[in-house]
Amino acid sequence: MANDSQSRTARRKQMKSSKKGKSTSKFKRIFMTLLTIGVVLMLGVGALFAYYVATAPSLDESKLSDPFSSKVYDKNGDLFADLAGDERRTKITYNDIPPVLEDAVLATEDVRFFDHIGIDFRRIGGAVLANITGGFGAEGASTITQQVVKESFLTKDKTIKRKVQEQYLAIKLDQEYSKEKILEMYLNKIYYGAGAYGVAEAAETYFGKKELSELTLPEAALLAGLPQRPSGYMPFENPDLAKDRMNTVLSLMVQHGKITEAEAEEARQVKIEDMLIERQPEKEAPFQAFIDEVEREIKEKMDGSDIYKDGLKIYTTLDPKAQEQVQQLLSNEGPTPWPDEKLMAGVAVTDTQTGAIRAIGGGRNYQKGQFNTATQINRQPGSTFKPITAYGPAIQYNKMSTYHQIKDEKTEFDVNDGWTPSNFDNEFRGWVSARYALSRSLNIPTIKLMEEVGIDKAEEFASGLGFKVPENGFMLSDAIGGGVGTNPKEMAAAYAAFGNEGVYNEPHTVTKVEVPGEGTIDLTPEPKSAMNSYTAFMISNMLQTTMSEGTGTAANVPGVPDAGKTGTTNRGDSASDSWFNGYTTNYSISIWSGYDGEDPMSQAAKNIPKQIYKPLMNQLSQGIDTADFTKPDSVAWVDVEKGSRPARLPSEYTPSDRIVTELFHVDNQPSKVSETYQQLDPVQSLAGKFNEETSSIDLSWSYGNTDGVSFRIAASIDGGEMRELTTTKETSVEITNVDPGASYEFAVVVISDDDNTANSDPATVKVQAPGSLEQETPDESEDGENQEDEGENTEDEGAPEENEDGDGQGNNDRNGNNNGDGQGNNDQGNGQDGGQGQNGGQGQGDGQGDESDNNDSENEEQNQGDDSDSGGDSGSDEEQPPAEDDQENQEDAA
Repeated sequence: MANDSQSRTARRKQMKSSKKGKSTSKFKRIFMTLLTIGVVLMLGVGALFAYYVATAPSLDESKLSDPFSSKVYDKNGDLFADLAGDERRTKITYNDIPPVLEDAVLATEDVRFFDHIGIDFRRIGGAVLANITGGFGAEGASTITQQVVKESFLTKDKTIKRKVQEQYLAIKLDQEYSKEKILEMYLNKIYYGAGAYGVAEAAETYFGKKELSELTLPEAALLAGLPQRPSGYMPFENPDLAKDRMNTVLSLMVQHGKITEAEAEEARQVKIEDMLIERQPEKEAPFQAFIDEVEREIKEKMDGSDIYKDGLKIYTTLDPKAQEQVQQLLSNEGPTPWPDEKLMAGVAVTDTQTGAIRAIGGGRNYQKGQFNTATQINRQPGSTFKPITAYGPAIQYNKMSTYHQIKDEKTEFDVNDGWTPSNFDNEFRGWVSARYALSRSLNIPTIKLMEEVGIDKAEEFASGLGFKVPENGFMLSDAIGGGVGTNPKEMAAAYAAFGNEGVYNEPHTVTKVEVPGEGTIDLTPEPKSAMNSYTAFMISNMLQTTMSEGTGTAANVPGVPDAGKTGTTNRGDSASDSWFNGYTTNYSISIWSGYDGEDPMSQAAKNIPKQIYKPLMNQLSQGIDTADFTKPDSVAWVDVEKGSRPARLPSEYTPSDRIVTELFHVDNQPSKVSETYQQLDPVQSLAGKFNEETSSIDLSWSYGNTDGVSFRIAASIDGGEMRELTTTKETSVEITNVDPGASYEFAVVVISDDDNTANSDPATVKVQAPGSLEQETPDESEDGENQEDEGENTEDEGAPEENEDGDGQGNNDRNGNNNGDGQGNNDQGNGQDGGQGQNGGQGQGDGQGDESDNNDSENEEQNQGDDSDSGGDSGSDEEQPPAEDDQENQEDAA
């Protein structure tokens, strides 16, 4: 029994011991399990945190730098556009931040900003407690550094991942950037409501202050409180809430020792309404065509800078008044008589002296981003290219005169299988001067000039004016603008060089740019000499003739010394482009019009460039002095005998209507005198005799061939002044009304019927009248008085020097006084006249003023004074010019 009992007790102990061991082992297992789970959780959380950190975005500096609005100023330094992309923002640096604003921001957002490592552990602890009691996201602990990270790289979602990445990147940002730089980033980045990004934009939006240094304490406190709830606290809409928020900021500033309670109380007394300016509506940038060109130019010259993001201060060449005028002329509401809605146009206005673009008309009713017809088209320039490819090079390299003679005739040029272009009217004019050919826009002489000077010289000259020569070079068709494409901006700059004594300036819209933190960049191009001053002046002078009597008369601005050139180009049988380039010493304007497709242009459409140019140049020239083009010493005005080839100086016998004044380089002036016209031989055997039967004096003489000549008779009485009596085709004349006892001296001069300035030396004879006459002397109060009157009329009306345009002299065998006077048309070469002499004398003459000998030796400048219209400018009230019609610039085989 005892053994059994002992055995039972032992078994009980054994069982107890076994149970205790099992309990200890179970606890250990639970502990180990929990420990394992904890370690796994820690490792998992660590791995998760490591993953969050590993997948965090890098500190991309470009994302830390926000887009900043650029300020654009006109030529006077006045702001005309504030360019912003999606966010309107003005950049500042730390040095721009006044202490009162810094204190307000730090007291409100991050009082230990300069002490922590990017995250604030004290704030994190408080935030954790708040999140435990109020749920995750109930309170944030973000420092200013964390807010910069969140705004630059992360979403605004309240997740653990975003918070972990935010803290990691904040520490990293704090390590790589100074506290001052981070605060600068924050104040540039944060949104303040009312469309204002960054504190500088907010200060101007709410208070109208462009400098942060002008901020007062209540203004700084108001701004510091806005980022927490920009829309809710926006003072324009919620002034009461904004006031409460401002007071909270003031209290925090007192709490953290930034200001005294007295200063805070004084600031609290300021009313929100008294601080604010009137809310300004957001405006679209004006002058968009000009701004688009500014953007293109800055991207090109400043390695892709963006005017909508880089916070630049851009100083431009814009003349607001000129730009407004251009936009008005291109609008549907303006005075321009647009023939339809499809016709397009582009305008460029540059300063002749500097190349500064004053205005750009990028198209009708231009909108942002629209195709800019002033700067982006590539259309053939037509006849506006003639001074650039033919006349300019011929003067520059050959010292061609404006008189230079070229034969306008049907010509086949060696291009492909032969090219036979024509003039705009399909007519040819024979020998013409360079001046006439350019002013009337004749094609054949122009092509001949380019061929004469050489295509290589034409390319060199055009390159100097900013044009890009194609890889395969120019062709003869480029002489009349049938090849190379261009736009109004390029053409205005090229023509400006003619008005600027040969100096070319690249057309530009920007003079300088201020880049934040980098200083000022000067973008003004350097001027360069494109041609000699003599070339520029001679071209300008010829183009002034174009305006006064050539194809540009409809565009001529009265009282303004301008020069200009028309141009059209063709597709098939109709015009596709119309141009007008005009300039003064102040402005150069180029205007293009045409259709986007191949629609033919009506005459009304072709007239549009001239109808834009005239009011535009007139407006630009108001209130300023416009000097004429200055003739350099290398150029001389020279009188030349018309029709002489090569040029000859007129002789003393050259008729005045056969003399023309043209421009020559001083090294290339004519020196030989023409021998075409000689002095006429005098009359022979001049005799005078008193006729007692008629109480008159009979004069007679002899002359060889009387064809084409007349005889002018003058007389003096008793040694007095020699006075003209009459002109006759006969070789005798009777002088009546003789004074008794008077001593007469008569002079007879031979004059040419073609030109009454060509004459002979006088032949003279003296006749003594008897002291008393058998025939009754007319009463002095009647006949004598009439004689005197008639003599005066003869001088006034019959003087040959007053008949320069036509030469028809009435012939009178009796009283030659008050002889017939007729006018001929010098340009056409035919003059008709009839004369009625007083006292019964009758005279009739037929004068021939033909200066147009239609042969190869002398068909000089037929009708050079004839401004007849071959189509004209339809609808114009002005004198119509010879219009360049659709065939002005044919480019057949070329």
